[in-house]
Amino acid sequence: MTMKGLVLSGGAGTRLRPLTHTQAKQLIPVANKPVLFYGLEQLANAGIRDVGIVVGDTALEIEAAVGDGSRWGMRATYIPQEAPLGLAHAVKIARDFVGDDPFVVYLGDNILRDGVREVAEGFAENDARAQILLARVPHPERFGVAELDPNEPDRIVRLVEKPSEPRSDLALVGVYLFDRSIFEAIETIRPSGRGELEITDAIQALIDRGDRVDSRLVRGWWKDTGKPEDLLEANRVVLDGFERRIDGSIDHDSSVEGVVVLESGASIESCVVRGPVVIGAGARLSHARVGPYASIAADVVVENAHIEHSILLRGAQVRGLQGRVVDSLIGRHTRVSGNRDQAGAHRHGAQVASDGESVRAQPRHHLVVGDSCTIGIGE
Repeated sequence: MTMKGLVLSGGAGTRLRPLTHTQAKQLIPVANKPVLFYGLEQLANAGIRDVGIVVGDTALEIEAAVGDGSRWGMRATYIPQEAPLGLAHAVKIARDFVGDDPFVVYLGDNILRDGVREVAEGFAENDARAQILLARVPHPERFGVAELDPNEPDRIVRLVEKPSEPRSDLALVGVYLFDRSIFEAIETIRPSGRGELEITDAIQALIDRGDRVDSRLVRGWWKDTGKPEDLLEANRVVLDGFERRIDGSIDHDSSVEGVVVLESGASIESCVVRGPVVIGAGARLSHARVGPYASIAADVVVENAHIEHSILLRGAQVRGLQGRVVDSLIGRHTRVSGNRDQAGAHRHGAQVASDGESVRAQPRHHLVVGDSCTIGIGE
């Protein structure tokens, strides 16, 4: 039987402001690739060829980025959601797209290391009406939480959305598999206290009427990229899976160590770069120290600055900063500058490259800056 995919990309991303004032949260890059693209790749790897994408206010931007889905060997259908009325509402409005086929629901701001292929194949072979991916988390009260049947440990007996006193540490990770029974269940629920149709309530309705709802514990890592610290952590774990590739240019005065991806047209001059790092096409780094865990997008300029554990989006410029830019997100075409002169920066950079105490002694800049801003940082 054909399985379809349903990707939910209608959220406003309020926790990622100011970046999401001017772009869809699902298109913010992790390791220089939009978050949404990871999910589409994983659905394609599971053999899914029809994907519905639920979109909201950022519909035009999502459609421009994804197109018809052909780059992943899929056909994309866009499903507008008039307001963020809950995950179950997003599933409900996809009824015509889904038809009678089983389908995978994938939140567009999630990344799973091992994808959904194995769980999708397993769902097609069992008699469950739904299957939910779970992960053990340290703070389950922030998530929907599942309680399992002690006699059948894969079977879910109860779901609670963000409980104040969680009875397990098993969180819903944002990937669900359903057959058409879920649409009947959604019709029986009412909006929650926050005015949304909760997918946990719909799944609980299936359980309460005696339908089987199974679980699968996520193997490897799973990342929800809803907050700046989540994006940075996702960037770290994705970069850890890279392999070294140098297609751009590196001068003789630079040191490039570890796993570094340097795209064609990018250049490194008089720098220390320590992987894992990815540097996009057309980026220019000079008299700088970059990495580890930095993603530098296409056409970024870094001069006389120290960048680590950060994401710089397309066209950003960071120049002349004393100290380190750490744990930062800098938006598209944003300029961040200090008043550090080039010669002094070069000498200081050489010292930092060899002296760990000097690195720790530097001031640290933690920035979350939206698109097209200009910021000056004084000495």
